[in-house]
Amino acid sequence: MTEPLLVDRTDAVVTLTLNRPAAMNALDVALKEALRDSLAELESDRSCRAVVLAGAGGAFSAGQDLREHVRTLESAGSDPLATVATHYNPIAARLASLPKPVVAAVRGMAAGAGASLAFLADFRVGGPTTRFLMAFAGVGLAADTGASWTLPRLVGHAKAVELLMLAEPVPAEEAHRLGLLTRLVDDDEQVLPAAQELAARLAAGPTVAYGAIKRQLSIADAGTLADALAAEGQAQSICGATADHRAATMAFVNKQKPLFEGR
Repeated sequence: MTEPLLVDRTDAVVTLTLNRPAAMNALDVALKEALRDSLAELESDRSCRAVVLAGAGGAFSAGQDLREHVRTLESAGSDPLATVATHYNPIAARLASLPKPVVAAVRGMAAGAGASLAFLADFRVGGPTTRFLMAFAGVGLAADTGASWTLPRLVGHAKAVELLMLAEPVPAEEAHRLGLLTRLVDDDEQVLPAAQELAARLAAGPTVAYGAIKRQLSIADAGTLADALAAEGQAQSICGATADHRAATMAFVNKQKPLFEGR
């Protein structure tokens, strides 16, 4: 049986590949559960210092597997969208709060919940065929997998309304201009290598500080200045006690290149 999620480790970088290429990596229960559980494991895995999220074949992810969803709608269950609470919300929460950098390698189409997954990454690398489609309204649904939270932060409220309600595809260059893509490479074959190269660079950095930065920003986005200042104080107390901070400070004073160990 083919694994729905491939897990590859190269040094301190873990690449998670959605592996249903014949279905454009549509998210069925098996894939959602594998992704949810793998992210939970990586959260406390100190050997992993950066994560790449990719899709097998020519697409990142078409979003929810609608063939499977039709069967759910036809069943006697009272909540046909129970997968939001069971799968999508835990996945979104894990991705957003993962205390290490996440890079999405977005080759081809990223639609619906597939696009939402990419938006939860800290960095998104795309190529010429990259497309984003907020497909929810097209099947009579509102946004999920964190899109109502990530999109306004990436493109602003008005543009988020447009993308979600009109459900029109956003091509690669426009996505890059809007900030949906962090980097745009010239060749689709280079999307994954570029994402992994960026992840390796991040994995060699002060990953404790990166995790603290992610927490700071999530608090500041929804809070007051006082909330942000409190989060900054807490973060600096944590980072200031790390071996990385001490070693990097000494390296700077001695005009040397710092070496970070993520502790």
